Amino acid sequence: MGVVGAVGSRRGRRAGVALGLVGMAVPLALAVGGPAQAQTRPLGRSAGSVTPVTMAASSCTTTAGPYQKQAERFLGRPVDGRQSRADCLAIQKFQIDHGISPTIGYAGPITSGVMNLINAQKAAGHNPNAAKKCPTNKGRIACVDLTRQLSWVQDGSRLVYGPVPVRSGRDGFETRTGLKKVYWRNIDHWSTLYNVAMPYSQFFDGGQAFHSIAGSVWSPPGSHGCVNMRKGDAKKYWSLLRNGDDVYVYGRKPGT
Repeated sequence: MGVVGAVGSRRGRRAGVALGLVGMAVPLALAVGGPAQAQTRPLGRSAGSVTPVTMAASSCTTTAGPYQKQAERFLGRPVDGRQSRADCLAIQKFQIDHGISPTIGYAGPITSGVMNLINAQKAAGHNPNAAKKCPTNKGRIACVDLTRQLSWVQDGSRLVYGPVPVRSGRDGFETRTGLKKVYWRNIDHWSTLYNVAMPYSQFFDGGQAFHSIAGSVWSPPGSHGCVNMRKGDAKKYWSLLRNGDDVYVYGRKPGT
């Protein structure tokens, strides 16, 4: 989500709010060490994804997509460029897990784009600021790399938490770049504009905020400007950041 002018508090409205907006599952890894140690979490499938128990035979396409070999390689399948039943089910599961539509097991450009993004995120490893694009002279700062759809918290050049996958604004609702500051926090926020929960909201630029979502942070096309996070990550950011802390947003989200 991203517009705060028409956003109100969720408190007092819970009786009318469906409880289907389930929080993300447990973080992918536990933070290690004390304040002097970096706290990191491996990147992988969304904790909020849904895995189907069975697939109907008619739901899987027999057609190989233009990115068939890439999908096979990414999913650990035999790389032959031919669509098998097992290939289709593996691609279909990936699509369901990551909010990609249609979920017919076709290796098209959107599926390829999400796979490329996950590979880029994994490549960041424990040194997401290797290129020094996020300032190291600001003390505690939350960095957001739109190109890789990654965020992390650092203190000077020391990594404090992350990197973690995020979902920024879609085309036409881009998350604005530049140096910002956290100016308002609301742990139990509710957007009346989009009629959705925005837990652990930390606003840093107009209506744009860090907050958790009940779904995959890899699902296209993106948010309405906010930096969407898994619940565990948004909760950790809530504990690490305060009003006045710096946020630096740079790069460009693929497809915008």
